[in-house]
Amino acid sequence: MILVDTALAQRAADNNPVLFGMFGAGFMAAGIANQMQYMTGIRLAAVCNRTPANAVAMLTKHGLSDVEEVSSTEQLDAVIRRGGCAVTADPHVMAASAVIECLVEATGHVEYGAQATMAAIDNAKHMVLMNAELDGTVGPILKVKADAAGVVLTGCDGDQPGVEINLVRFVKTMGLVPRVCGNIKGLQDRYRNPTTQASFAKQWGQTANMVTSFADGTKISFEQAIVANATGMRVAQRGMIGIEHRGHVDELVGSYDMDQVRELGGIVEYVVGSVPSPGVFVFAEAQDATQAHYLNYGKLGAGPVYSFYTPYHLTIFEVPLTVARVVLFGDAAIAPIAGPVVDVVTAAKVDSSAGTVLDGLGEYLTYGMCENVDTSRSQDLLPMGLAEGCRLLRDVKKDDFIRFSDVELPADSLTIDLWREQQAYFADLAAPSA
Repeated sequence: MILVDTALAQRAADNNPVLFGMFGAGFMAAGIANQMQYMTGIRLAAVCNRTPANAVAMLTKHGLSDVEEVSSTEQLDAVIRRGGCAVTADPHVMAASAVIECLVEATGHVEYGAQATMAAIDNAKHMVLMNAELDGTVGPILKVKADAAGVVLTGCDGDQPGVEINLVRFVKTMGLVPRVCGNIKGLQDRYRNPTTQASFAKQWGQTANMVTSFADGTKISFEQAIVANATGMRVAQRGMIGIEHRGHVDELVGSYDMDQVRELGGIVEYVVGSVPSPGVFVFAEAQDATQAHYLNYGKLGAGPVYSFYTPYHLTIFEVPLTVARVVLFGDAAIAPIAGPVVDVVTAAKVDSSAGTVLDGLGEYLTYGMCENVDTSRSQDLLPMGLAEGCRLLRDVKKDDFIRFSDVELPADSLTIDLWREQQAYFADLAAPSA
């Protein structure tokens, strides 16, 4: 932030704001649009939404007075150059812009996100993903493609994974060894659904399925999977341990089998009920007695494990800062370092019969859980990010894990194509596949 604020101030002084476009006009997109009234040196220049009228209404509501729907890149760039915000229904129209410097994927929809991200990469545009579901499914191969195109693909700061990686970088830069990357949840119930979550969703202006994915553990599974893929850490067991604890997260430093943690190269985790919520934490070890002495002097305790935490994640407030990091410094907030390390696999939320077509994330039929990729591939487990639209070939019982052999995959899915390409590219990790 110290570097970003100075750099944005200079862009403002030069009357040359960072220009970015955004996919989506929903809850998160509206918050980002609203932020543009209060930030300098950066401007939301275009929005792509499948229903352009919704995007126009959203932008107008949140303080943008010059908004125009367009159908070509030439029109889009003309609106931007005059200082307005363009709206289009076509991802390629926005991605091909000559003036936009970065794009943000804010829909949370896996298949649409894949199409939008490939449009960005094909047009050599940096991409910030607010889409952990896409990232946790095919992020590694998208990163390969982005690298080849010479652009940055990154998750966002302000969501828990990005905040965790900020802490990891902080800890490692001080010469300590991060061992546990954790996410703090207030609630976990695998069997929540859009009906049970409807009132909460209405209270906050969110969709019921998105809120359900928070409650049933699917969202946190994707979030911790992308942390794993960005660090090389693994999970200690399927679904993570998920300690329930009503005190401060600092009190949990002795709760993990550190021999197992070290053997795994570190683990990703979550806790339920701890404070500060909804923050994140990193547990780290010192490398010698002198470091340990000074950490104790700094009131972090006698060790051997030390707690570092951030008590919040501020989503829409920090996403524009990720755009600035990418454009001004080429710095990714969070991205895969190689192939997939942890998958999110599909489990049945209810009994379902053969012939049932699986619904989407945060819906009625399935939930997602983290699993180490070598295990998920050797057992042919269906990734949660590919489950929507699959037709069951057998009856499944509640809490069964669904395999590729249990389903007929939908046709014409870019995400499935990317996943297969990812399997081939990182073939040393592959076992039975679709």
